Amino acid sequence: MTLNRTTTPARHRVLGGLLLGGLAGVLLGLGLSTTSAVVGDPGVVVQVGQPVVRTLLDLAATAVVGLSLLPKLLGFSRPALTEPVMRVARPAAVVFAAVWAFTALLSIVVRAYETRPDVPLTLGAVVDYVQRVGAGQGLLFSAVCALAYVWIGVLAARNGESVPAELRILVSMFGLLPLPITGHAANWKYHDYSMISMELHVLGAAAWTGGLAALVALVAHRRGLLAEALPKFSKLATACLALVSVTGVFNGVLELALNPVVTLPGSLFTTSYGLVLVAKVVCAGLLAALGANIRWRLLPHIAQHKPTALVGWACVEVTVMGVAFGLAVVLSRAPVA
Repeated sequence: MTLNRTTTPARHRVLGGLLLGGLAGVLLGLGLSTTSAVVGDPGVVVQVGQPVVRTLLDLAATAVVGLSLLPKLLGFSRPALTEPVMRVARPAAVVFAAVWAFTALLSIVVRAYETRPDVPLTLGAVVDYVQRVGAGQGLLFSAVCALAYVWIGVLAARNGESVPAELRILVSMFGLLPLPITGHAANWKYHDYSMISMELHVLGAAAWTGGLAALVALVAHRRGLLAEALPKFSKLATACLALVSVTGVFNGVLELALNPVVTLPGSLFTTSYGLVLVAKVVCAGLLAALGANIRWRLLPHIAQHKPTALVGWACVEVTVMGVAFGLAVVLSRAPVA
């Protein structure tokens, strides 16, 4: 009974932080955009609803990645200690994968209506959208990967780690790869480099955010496991922070640098894309500071199995990550000019 009273608030705080942060990021990004629809226009529902659905998709997929990484962070040498955690993590991953698949399919429907609002929203119209538009095909592929994960995840929930963690990680990350093409359509000569950079950006953000969320939600109250898993995650988070920062700056600066209408540095503060990008950079700076606080101030105490305020600090970090995800969704749709 004590275990449930300890762990339930942490799970709720992590999930609530991600969701509220994501919603706040969407609203902040839309507020920074200079192309808001007029209230009362039918497009307002799509303009707000589409990024909210897409943010839910990204956060659900991120949760699946994090829960899939958890066995690698915990290790396999102490199954008596790790298995109680994984008995919760495996079915949770299945639930989040189902949400991922549903929101991907819902996003296709919303985008089909957004593309041709004058056409009745029928199954034929949605199929036509998928056939015509690469973003629709990317979302459909991602939904298929999520459904494949549901099947694999159910097997893992039944059979434990006999279903390799590597397979679950591979399927979850593979499903993220087509998502960058659902944003800005880069039509310039560096398109291939941009796409690779965006995919690395998405994978790094998912591993970093998902790993932290899973670790705090399910392991923070188990000091022995946390002392072993958190140093591993800290190294992963450092690599992900560097990857996300470099790829984010590369994509953002090039997008603005190739703007034929407004030039840098003015475009950072005079375009919707630039303003949302600046907000994302601020989030990255906050995340670096919060991560450094956990690594350098809390980790030594955690390594000695001492009580710390890890859950509180990590929930703040997860909330800022949610804001960054919401901003990223709006950024992918924000006009560059």
